[in-house]
Amino acid sequence: MLSPFPPIADYAFVSDCHTGALIAPDGTVDWLCVPRFDSASVFGSLLDREAGQFRFGPFDSSYPAARRYLSGTNVVETTWRTRGGWAIVTDALTMGPAGEPDEASEHTRPPTDSDAEHLLVRTVECTKGSVEMELVCEPVFDYGNIPAKWSKVGDDRHTAVAEGADLTVRLTTDFALGIEGSAVRARHVLNEGERGFCALSWGHKLNAPKDVSEAVSCLNTILHYCVEAI
Repeated sequence: MLSPFPPIADYAFVSDCHTGALIAPDGTVDWLCVPRFDSASVFGSLLDREAGQFRFGPFDSSYPAARRYLSGTNVVETTWRTRGGWAIVTDALTMGPAGEPDEASEHTRPPTDSDAEHLLVRTVECTKGSVEMELVCEPVFDYGNIPAKWSKVGDDRHTAVAEGADLTVRLTTDFALGIEGSAVRARHVLNEGERGFCALSWGHKLNAPKDVSEAVSCLNTILHYCVEAI
């Protein structure tokens, strides 16, 4: 009998040294605990298909043309070929300069050291033709026991907040979002040269990129830190 779960070796792993996410070949985050590795999961589809997931990928494609870690990092780049064109998705748990005391995860770091931003950033660029992107974010808190309660942030169609099990996460994107029960969904067509992003935050201030340029800057920052560490 075929298993509904991908082989564990097919998952990509991203981390910010506080927690880690496992991303399936179809672009779905199937495992993430926040704010720490030893916290309860918010996405747990690795073990139970009803325990939460977060997909960001082409609507009409479920297996990529190629996937790799950018050299010297655990930033994941996935190349997609669809019926309409080509797209590249980049995923990372981001890090930046250590600043104020970290209220999401108690620890001590040197003032000049980099630290987790408690932020999962996902960007996409259409490199040829046109690609219809799909975003589905359905956290289920406490290892799949507590479905998310979503709410919009005022009249903002691009930001939504999910709460459950005394935890709050915020989804920010440049796609127009719709709430369907315990999930937030979006579909958007990108043409050649156009970019998009989404970001999930769980830090104390729920900070996130405001647009795709800031999202790309977050990814460039983590690439800079990784290269410096080599």
